Order: sequence, then structure tokens, then C-alpha cells
Amino acid sequence: MKRICIVVGARPNFVKVAPLIRAIRKSEETEYELVYAGRQDDPTLEPSLFDDLQMPKPDVYLGVVSQSLNEITAQVMGLFDRHLDQHPADVVIVVDDLASTMAAAITAKKRGIRLAHLVAGTRSFDITMPKEVNRLVIDALSDYLFTAGVKSTGVATREQSDGNNTYMVGNILMDSLRYNRQRFRRPDIGIEQGRYIVLTLNRHALLSDKENLRQMLQAAVESAGGVTVVAPLRNEALSVVKSLSLPIVLQPSLSYLEFGWLTAHALGIITDSGNVAEEATFNGVPCITLNSYTEHQETVTQGTNLLVGGDAAKLRQAVADMVGGRWKTSTLPDRWDGRTAERIIQILEQSKAVN
Repeated sequence: MKRICIVVGARPNFVKVAPLIRAIRKSEETEYELVYAGRQDDPTLEPSLFDDLQMPKPDVYLGVVSQSLNEITAQVMGLFDRHLDQHPADVVIVVDDLASTMAAAITAKKRGIRLAHLVAGTRSFDITMPKEVNRLVIDALSDYLFTAGVKSTGVATREQSDGNNTYMVGNILMDSLRYNRQRFRRPDIGIEQGRYIVLTLNRHALLSDKENLRQMLQAAVESAGGVTVVAPLRNEALSVVKSLSLPIVLQPSLSYLEFGWLTAHALGIITDSGNVAEEATFNGVPCITLNSYTEHQETVTQGTNLLVGGDAAKLRQAVADMVGGRWKTSTLPDRWDGRTAERIIQILEQSKAVN
């Protein structure tokens, strides 16, 4: 029996590992353990999350709480190392690019455990970003690089001395979307299907420059021409946008199933989230990203995504095109088909390294 330890560092990671757990549960060759770096009472984990995703809660909570990335790294390394003393694993799977992800990756490799990186090969090519450092370290250490698309596969292959350990398995977010789309729940916020724009914000660089953000959001609202802009936001983002006093329907963060319905049935989406942009491509919903780059270029070259950075004029024009029905034709990128988790588990089970 192969033992896989899946390490999760933040709420969005759970959406990506839920399909893995379902795939493992169908297998007779593999067992898993789910470890969360945070606390059991983490306020970002709404009570409905695990029921919405139809997945079990973590087996282990490391209990790390800190705002310092270096402290998070140190705490996770120490606590995860002690955990592995009592719970050996054949493979450790880490997700995305958080400080806790990098910490778990380093710990696993120092113990000689095979390491798998889910959503490998993503790059901003901006080394001043802490997450870019995390990505470089994790990918360099990994024995299995599971990539979502052609561009990230090329990056991972070029940077690795052994290209045989890079696998383009597709985008695992699509597994969760396809599995749950019939279970999405319409939120009770008084909107007409297909006649609203969803706004999500989280990036500190946008929220910290309130004057530029005000100009951008004002441009978006004006260009929407009366189409309702709905903003389900969390914490700082909710407070900042509320302080701007713009005609935006503010909504505390929704459950996974409610947010899934909201974005799937929108006229369009304005976001700074790569995950939201990826899901918009799967759903065929026009999407504007408030950033100058995307880790998944497929959302732009094939999908529904358009990058406008922090430019209010570009945002105004993009929203006008969105509302006016002048959006590009999109296609679904290769292997964004809802079967990524199956591919990953098949690769791990067939690998001699974990026999």
C-alpha cells in the first residue's frame, strides 16, 4: 500500500485536493493523509466548505499562525518534520506556491521522501515576489512536476535536469468545477441570471492604492451602463471597497457552491485571482484580470481572459466590450477536462519510486 501525504496551506488549496482525495478513495493501492498547516478554527474555512466540496476535513492541523512568511516557513518545517516522525509517507504532495508549501517541500526532501508539486511550472518571472521564490524552490526539489498547461510544462521541463519527471496532467480546478456544477446553489442576493458582473479583489497591491482602485472601479461601474456589479469580498477587500462609496453590491464572501453559481451564470467577471480567471475560461464567461500577467497563459491565448493591469482606461474599454457583447471566442485548453486527479494518481501508482 502506497502512503501519500497531501499538504494544504490555505483555503483555495482544498478545492484542488478534493478531486485527488476522491481519486485515491477509488484506488485499492493507495492511502492518504491530509495535513493542513493552519488551525482547526481558521476563520477562512467556512463551516460549509468541506460539505460543499464533499471531502473530509484534514486529518491533522499543524496550527501555524503568523503574518511573517519566514516565521510560517520555520514553524511548518519544525511541526511537519515532527509529524513525519510518527506518520511516514512514500510521497508528499504540495499545492501551489505558499510559504507553507515551500516549507513542507523542503522538509520532505530533507527526509528523502519523494515530492510531488501540484500546479508546477507557473512563473511571473518577477523574483521580487515571495511566491516566485517559493515556486522556484519547490519545482527544483520536486520529483513529480504536475503541470496544468503547455506553457507551464515548458517552464518546468527547461528548469529541470531530468525532463522525465514533468507531467502535463491538466488543471485540477476543472475537476472540482465539473464534479460540483450540478450542485451549485443560487445565492439569495436578488440578481438576474446573466445580467450582472462579478467583482473579486484580494491582491494587496491593488487594495493599498485606494485612489487608483477608486478610479478603476468607478470606470468599471460607469462603463457597465447600469449592469449590476456584485462584489463578494473578504476582510480587507470588503472594507476598502465599502469605503469608496461606489454603486457596487457588496456581499460578504459566499460559500463555494454559491460562488460557483454566481461566477458560472455571470455576464462577466472582473478579478485579480488566477483561479477565478481559470474557472471563467472553463465556464466560457468573459473575464477581465486586474493584473499584468497570468500564471496560466492559456486563459488569455485560448480562454476568455483579458489582462488590463491597474489601468482604469483599459478596464473601462474592456467592460464596455464585455457589456456590449464584443468578446473574443474561446476554447477549452488541452486536458482541462475534469480528469486531472485520475491522471496524477495513475502516475504515482505506476511509479516504481513509491512501490
